[in-house]
Amino acid sequence: MDREFFLNAVKQILFAVVFGAVFSLLCLAVAAIFVKNFSTPQAGVTAINWCVKCVASFLAGALFIRGERALLKGAGAGVLFSVLTMLLFAIIGGGFHVDGFFVLELAVCAILGGVGGLLGAKLRKE
Repeated sequence: MDREFFLNAVKQILFAVVFGAVFSLLCLAVAAIFVKNFSTPQAGVTAINWCVKCVASFLAGALFIRGERALLKGAGAGVLFSVLTMLLFAIIGGGFHVDGFFVLELAVCAILGGVGGLLGAKLRKE
């Protein structure tokens, strides 16, 4: 692998991770208003969080990953996005809680990020 490919791949992954985190934070800030006003149960909050993370992971891969090895770059972006948002939510929420669902969340975000990356690479042939 040449250096240019590696730097380009890192740039694409970082853009996808940052976009996914910002998108997720904005969507969940809006969702928090509804959750507070309608006193949604904890299961509903978890479902909203998962849906937003899944959409963000897929969109980040589809919008920012291109070129060869899009599946691997998208999956890497999905995993990094999931870890980053978990850390951000721990900082915002005041607690760091890792449970069994986090491993499942990593896998789902990796798969959706990879599929999004493949779709984005196929739609934007360069």
